[in-house]
Amino acid sequence: MSEAKHDAIRAFYHTLFSAWGRQHWWPAQSRFEVIVGAYLTQNTAWTNVEKALGNLRRARLLTIRGIRRAPQPKLEQLIRPAGYFRQKAQRLKTFVSFLDDRYGGSLTRMFARPTPELRDELLALNGVGPETADSILLYAGDHPVFVVDAYTRRILERHQIVAARASYDEIRELFDRALDGTPAAGTGPRGASHPPSAMSEAPRPPLVQVFNEMHGLIVGVGKNYCLKSQSQCEQCPLQKFLPQAK
Repeated sequence: MSEAKHDAIRAFYHTLFSAWGRQHWWPAQSRFEVIVGAYLTQNTAWTNVEKALGNLRRARLLTIRGIRRAPQPKLEQLIRPAGYFRQKAQRLKTFVSFLDDRYGGSLTRMFARPTPELRDELLALNGVGPETADSILLYAGDHPVFVVDAYTRRILERHQIVAARASYDEIRELFDRALDGTPAAGTGPRGASHPPSAMSEAPRPPLVQVFNEMHGLIVGVGKNYCLKSQSQCEQCPLQKFLPQAK
C-alpha cells in the first residue's frame, strides 16, 4: 500500500509540472527574506505578507542587522499588514537573537548544521512550528525536507492517500520517501503565479529542487482547485487521480 501511495505522489508531481512548469516559490531576494516571510505568512494570506515585506524593504530593515536594530514598536507597525504583528515582531527578534547567540549572526554557519539537529533547534524557538521550520530549512537553507501545509493535507485526504488523523511528520515522511530519487524536471510550461526571483532561480541540489517544486505545485492546486469549501475538480490536473475517477 505504501508503494501505491508513493507512486501516486510521483504521478502528481509529473502531472502538475507538465501542466504548469516551475512555480518560482519561494519569491525572495535573499535567504533572510525567506525566513522573514516564513514567519509573516503564519495565519495570513501571502498578499498581506508582500505588503509587510514591502514596508520592511522600503525602510531598509529587511536584513538581519535591520531586524536586530529596529525598535520593536517600529517593527510592529511595518509588519502590521501581515496580522498578529506584535507576536510576529517579537518572534523575528527572537530568531535574530538565536542566530546571534548560537551562530554569530551567520546564516551560512546555521545552515551548515545537520538537518535533524537544526530542525530541532528551530522548533524550540517561540512561534516556530513544523511548517515554519521546514519552510526555513527547505527554501532558505536548501535542506531536503518537504513542507506540509493545509493544502497538502486537504489534497491527500480527498485523494484518499492519507487519513484525516495523519500527523504532520507522517505526511512529510511520505513525500520524503516518494520523491527521493525523482529527477528534477526541466523548465516546463509557464504557469507560475510568481515571477522569477533571486532565491527561486538559485541553483540547488536535485532533491531540494523537487521538494521545492512539488510544494509550489500543491499550493497551486489548493488555491485554485482544491478549495476548502467547494472543490473545482473538473478543471484540476489531478482530477483523473481521484478515487471516483478511477
